[in-house]
Amino acid sequence: MKKLNTLKKNYEFRYVLSKGNYYHGKYLTIYIKKNNLNKNIIGIAINNKLGKAVKRNKAKRIIRENYRLLKNQLILGNSIVFLWNKNIKLEDVDFLSIKNEMINIFQKAGLFINR
Repeated sequence: MKKLNTLKKNYEFRYVLSKGNYYHGKYLTIYIKKNNLNKNIIGIAINNKLGKAVKRNKAKRIIRENYRLLKNQLILGNSIVFLWNKNIKLEDVDFLSIKNEMINIFQKAGLFINR
């Protein structure tokens, strides 16, 4: 299994959050900033108030898997940060609703190839 390219450092997250364009959905807010690389780099940030580590990691897995399914259809060269809406509980969300929201937000951002 190939590993995703991820943002790891605090300054990388802050740069995308301060300089990037944001798109808001019901469950996620996605910040997108162009980078000078030939690959997309993602970061996932979930507030501690959502729940304990088990719940936060489940939310990250859902986001990461949905991104993995869509990444071949996206234009390369972007840094993408996913923020979970703190008012939405994880129990209220299913896999398909996150996927549909990501598709809608990526369409708004114009990141899809030939869509």
